[in-house]
Amino acid sequence: MATKITAAMVKQLREMTDSPMMECKKALVEADGDIDKAIDVLRKMGVAKAVKRAGRDTNEGTVAAYISEDGSKAALLELSCETDFVGTNPKFTGFANTLAGVVANNNPADLEALKALPLNGNTVADELTEQIHVFGENMKILRFVARSTESGSFGSYIHNGGKIGVIVEFSFTKPETAQNDEFKTFAHDVALHVAAINPISARREDVPQETIDHEMSIYKAQAAESGKPEAIQERIASGRLEKFFKESVLTEQEFVKNPDVTVGQLASQVSKSVGDTIEIVRFDRFEFGQ
Repeated sequence: MATKITAAMVKQLREMTDSPMMECKKALVEADGDIDKAIDVLRKMGVAKAVKRAGRDTNEGTVAAYISEDGSKAALLELSCETDFVGTNPKFTGFANTLAGVVANNNPADLEALKALPLNGNTVADELTEQIHVFGENMKILRFVARSTESGSFGSYIHNGGKIGVIVEFSFTKPETAQNDEFKTFAHDVALHVAAINPISARREDVPQETIDHEMSIYKAQAAESGKPEAIQERIASGRLEKFFKESVLTEQEFVKNPDVTVGQLASQVSKSVGDTIEIVRFDRFEFGQ
């Protein structure tokens, strides 16, 4: 009488070999439930290779961005692989986008929590292993971030085929603003600006105090070299710190598509046009490999 192949047996073999679920089941049937024989079956079938692949370098890949339809949730995710050929494959980037959606909708605490989440009737970990087999390359989820808002929406931008990804959070008072075409264009353009210019924070008040102190110490040392009175040195240092803010803070930077206005001024213009008060809250920027 044939041994009954249980889900637990399939799971055990899959964990031991990193082989596809259906192949594990077939191997167990052929081996009449004997795990060791099933491993040999898989080896002969040439599918028990993910363990070896897992040790290979993953220096290529993509950054994916996801925003929910209502604009209330967003995520960035970095997924790596071995070659640029796979990294630019639409199925690979599509899988990265799917994972970003899982992140946005579940906000997992860490990588292990993400891998345990359900996806396509399996877990994220199972699906990742499946993709390793499909593409024949090692893959890794390197990092991710999930954001949500109850009084605003998000904009996103992917640059250079997934080498840079950005999500920007905006706040406003009218829910319908999230679906306003002018706002959507503005949100996209701000995300594009962040990708291109790489500011250190969205607003001046968000710049870490240690960063301010560090910059100010440099400017004071530079001013002291002038030999001018201390009061003038202080003004020189303060002026240079002000310049630092204007060059480094998103809302104070010259807008990359129109240097005649700052990003903050552009936000005010769009707010007036759509009849709402739109503010930039924060942004996340992933650059692949950093």
